[in-house]
Amino acid sequence: MTCAACSTRIEKVLNKMDDVDAKVNLATEKATVDYNSSNVGLDDITRKIEKLGYGVELDKTEFDITGMTCAACSTRIEKVLNKQEGVSSATVNLATENAVIEYNSNTLTEQDLIGRIEKLGYGAQPKQDAAEKETAKDKQLKTLKMKLIASIVLSIPLLITMLDHLFGISLPGILMNPWFQLALATPVQFIIGWQFYEGAFKNLKNKTANMDVLVAMGTSAAYFYSLYETFRWIGGATEHPHLYFETSALIITLILFGKYLEHRAKSRTTSAISKLLDMQAKQARVIREGKEMMIPVEEVAVGDRIIVKPGEKMPVDGEIIKGNTSIDESMITGESIPVEKGTGSNVIGATINQNGTVEVEVTRVGKDTALASIVRIVEDAQGQKAPIQRMADLISGYFVPIVIGIALLTFAVWYFIVQPGNLEPALVASIAVLVIACPCALGLATPTSIMVGTGKGAENGILFKGGEHLEKTHELDVIILDKTGTITKGKPEVTNFTGDAEALRLLASAEKGSEHPLAEAIVAYAAENDVDVVEVDDFKAIPGHGIEANVRNREVLVGTRKLMKDKGIEITDAVQSELEQYEHEGKTAMIIAADGVVSGIVAVLDTVKESAKEAIAELKAQGLEVYMLTGDNRTTAEAIAREVDIDHVIAEVLPEEKAAKVKEIQDTGKITAMVGDGVNDAPALATADIGIAIGTGAEVAIEAADITILGGELKLIPQAINLSHKTIRNIKQNLFWAFAYNSAGIPIAALGFLAPWVAGAAMAFSSVSVVTNALRLKRAKIQ
Repeated sequence: MTCAACSTRIEKVLNKMDDVDAKVNLATEKATVDYNSSNVGLDDITRKIEKLGYGVELDKTEFDITGMTCAACSTRIEKVLNKQEGVSSATVNLATENAVIEYNSNTLTEQDLIGRIEKLGYGAQPKQDAAEKETAKDKQLKTLKMKLIASIVLSIPLLITMLDHLFGISLPGILMNPWFQLALATPVQFIIGWQFYEGAFKNLKNKTANMDVLVAMGTSAAYFYSLYETFRWIGGATEHPHLYFETSALIITLILFGKYLEHRAKSRTTSAISKLLDMQAKQARVIREGKEMMIPVEEVAVGDRIIVKPGEKMPVDGEIIKGNTSIDESMITGESIPVEKGTGSNVIGATINQNGTVEVEVTRVGKDTALASIVRIVEDAQGQKAPIQRMADLISGYFVPIVIGIALLTFAVWYFIVQPGNLEPALVASIAVLVIACPCALGLATPTSIMVGTGKGAENGILFKGGEHLEKTHELDVIILDKTGTITKGKPEVTNFTGDAEALRLLASAEKGSEHPLAEAIVAYAAENDVDVVEVDDFKAIPGHGIEANVRNREVLVGTRKLMKDKGIEITDAVQSELEQYEHEGKTAMIIAADGVVSGIVAVLDTVKESAKEAIAELKAQGLEVYMLTGDNRTTAEAIAREVDIDHVIAEVLPEEKAAKVKEIQDTGKITAMVGDGVNDAPALATADIGIAIGTGAEVAIEAADITILGGELKLIPQAINLSHKTIRNIKQNLFWAFAYNSAGIPIAALGFLAPWVAGAAMAFSSVSVVTNALRLKRAKIQ
């Protein structure tokens, strides 16, 4: 809302709704609404406000979810939360076991949301940090391992009895004894396998079905049929009971084995975050009351002064106030060459101080540091769903009820048509259908690949802000590159100088009084050439034309032809020709005159990044059209474009026009990425289908972008596109095998060609194969 007309408009429209009394306050930016909840919902009121073009502020929370076993679980929780009054959106991720919820805190509390999840039979708690979560997962894995070992020990004797069934091998009588088999199978079924009954009960109570329902139904059918046969044997009705205790026990054991391998593999998918967290320094050397002391990094505060010696890690983010050094920033930016730092330079926590002791004033600690924000972006990206995942979730939500229907139909066909009245084959075929059809692999196919892909990107200095951006990047047709600070270094350098040492001394001395970036480049060039500058008596800047200064009683002019002409200084044809040559190359050329005579020429250029040409060649090789967008004049822009081999140049664009130019390209039907680093690039970054920010640029640009390239390395852009291609290919492989496996497995099981224990093994290993395939991305070459 911007004025009283806004608040009045909202109030008027809300009050036209039935049973609604609204008051809107412009100063507090709040609406107080009394409404009859039996006729109007809070979501209706929110939608009405949004339809007017205003927004309703929402809170965002994240929970760690426990108890999910397959895609049906995550889909169920998501569906229920999204139907909850006051919830704007809820995303539940099976692989990361977390939920991201946007909700209206005026209607709901976090405790209400936790209660709703718990009512469905799952556990929920506010999101733990990565280290706490890692510890919890380790405990979970240990518990699962102990259960698995106990289940294997009890199931091995039952497995041996299958030799008698399959090959007629004579075995010791004790192994074939129904009492002995019952004693082994019961603890596996009801103690080790209790988690499946618990999960099934909770789901059925909420009128849904998941993997637990399939496993509980399948194993219970095998166990209770065997129990029935045991009672018949006790009563003397049969001498050779048909027992399937080994089937129920082996299915549970194999599923637990699959779960164990899956949990262990999934813990490797989050190793990118663990690696980032391990980079942090544990202690800092702080100056307190004039003394140096080592304290835990958690106790360092903004404004503290810390000493960092050679070989030590920067504990936190800060600014050097004393000393010079070079710092290895490769773990944050991907740049392998150490960066020279001096007084006034910013330093990033977790980077390594190489060769000088420096004193640093702390500017950011804890969750505000660059490293913490990188961890946060990676975690957020891993927690979000890519559009391709929603399709799999939708299918798996309907999958389990359909499978139960197929299993019942299979039983009926076998019992009434194929072998009328014969319970055993009907039971075996229906159990196999229930067990083979578990949708675990389907639910894990996409999120595990997204997790590994975003982690791989983070390790290489590429931060994707969400799974949808990782997915969209491989569809790009056009890359638009901002010139200054993106293709070029954003810092002018002297490229040519004509004149003697005295001319350079006069030039640098005169320019030392200027704050212009070109002047900084000239003074730096003089220092590199060991030229001493002297004090200037008079200095005068002539805007748009140059400078005028008195250097040791010599009148020095530096600037354009017009400045020289106005001062009556003659420009020869040779000087004119040299100026035109530099200008054709896109350089800013200035004439140096001393005491009314031209004594030299200096040419300055914002030089192209070393890797720019190679990166652009790689983008073209990927089939992308490459554009350059700049506010510079066309001559300079085209000179830079020629140097880096860009064919399409959009020059002389005002900052506010950049977004419109991006939109024009999008309107031709092409999927477009914008790459930039400045505040003026932010609207264009937000407008593009994919915004890519250069990490050395302005924070607002990074905020507006979908991908951040840490450091200024342009070659990371083709690598990001390559990673997107490989991740999507990996997801498609996972989905194909998950679908193919279920599609092929169900009919084979229904026809009676698949023993239930084989179905259990296949189901368990399908999930493991999907996670293992996703982990291959960790080794993928993206360069």
